[in-house]
Amino acid sequence: MKAHVVRRSEAAPRDLVGMTLTRDVRGPSGERAFGKGHVVRAEEVESLLALDWESLSVVEREPGEIQEDEAGHRLANAAAGIGAPLEEGSSGGTAVGDVTGGHWPITATRRGLLRVDVERLERANRVEGICIYTLYDGQIVDAGETVARAKITPFVIDEHSVEEAERIARDGGALVRVLAFRPLRVAAVVQETLGERALGRFRETLSEKVAWFGAQLLEPAFVEASDRALADAVRRVVSEGAEVVIIAGAKAMDPLDPAFGALRNLGVRLDRFGIPAHPGSLFWTARLGDVPVLGMPSCGLFSRATSFDLVLPRVLAGAGMGPAELAAFAHGGLITKDTSFRFPRYRDATARGEMEAR
Repeated sequence: MKAHVVRRSEAAPRDLVGMTLTRDVRGPSGERAFGKGHVVRAEEVESLLALDWESLSVVEREPGEIQEDEAGHRLANAAAGIGAPLEEGSSGGTAVGDVTGGHWPITATRRGLLRVDVERLERANRVEGICIYTLYDGQIVDAGETVARAKITPFVIDEHSVEEAERIARDGGALVRVLAFRPLRVAAVVQETLGERALGRFRETLSEKVAWFGAQLLEPAFVEASDRALADAVRRVVSEGAEVVIIAGAKAMDPLDPAFGALRNLGVRLDRFGIPAHPGSLFWTARLGDVPVLGMPSCGLFSRATSFDLVLPRVLAGAGMGPAELAAFAHGGLITKDTSFRFPRYRDATARGEMEAR
């Protein structure tokens, strides 16, 4: 890349063609006639020379260099996995939009769970001049939402740098993808100790949450607080087609709570008791065959911002929920009103407003 100052007194049309402007050129009313980063085309030279300027700052591409829009577009496509072979029947759930100010947006094409390969993202950004930046991995996004952007910091860049970043971004599949929520059948088994009014409110709240993901809530089973009754109810809802089971109403700090007795009755052991996030740290998980069993703590029954609302999207998106993934909730596990962007927007009202009202 060569930087030049083109002076009007010395300028010839051939000196301007193909040059990249590094500063805005203003029109007679102060409007921007040519923006910085613009590559001057032959048909534009006459209009450029007609404007009132004394000198222009420009950069000239050298052999092997490409301009920022081309480079940014290539980076965005690589990050989104566009142009790379996908597994049969799969989709990255993203699309590359139109360039704005040198930035190429990557948008979600569906509601789902954003997955970012953070290690590869960091490696790609270690390449000089490369910028690919995203929302947080694991964030819940909606169709049309911008989840990442790609650009280069200089106006032109060596093509080898772009190729290196592309290779990193494509090595292992799309760097940025959106996992669709699966329309699973969800069942809730609830201890009747909640009380009739609370049970009705629980049914309404959980139904709203499950529907937001496109899943189906089966009629909740409200049963007496006993090991056998809870175990029988879990067996019944699974036999009726439940693909996710939520057990609610347990006193999670009590090892003798009937919910844990029901798990023993079912021959199921806890995968993890407690998650490093608050509120909702008493959340627990288990598995009955292929069916995830989620233990909702009392604080999660009616709230819209607990660990349950971070775990459920991952389960419905088919993301891994083993011990390592659950332990990773510790980073960002301090849930406050300022972290509302991490939660599903179950209603039109913002999660921030709902959390502040609690």
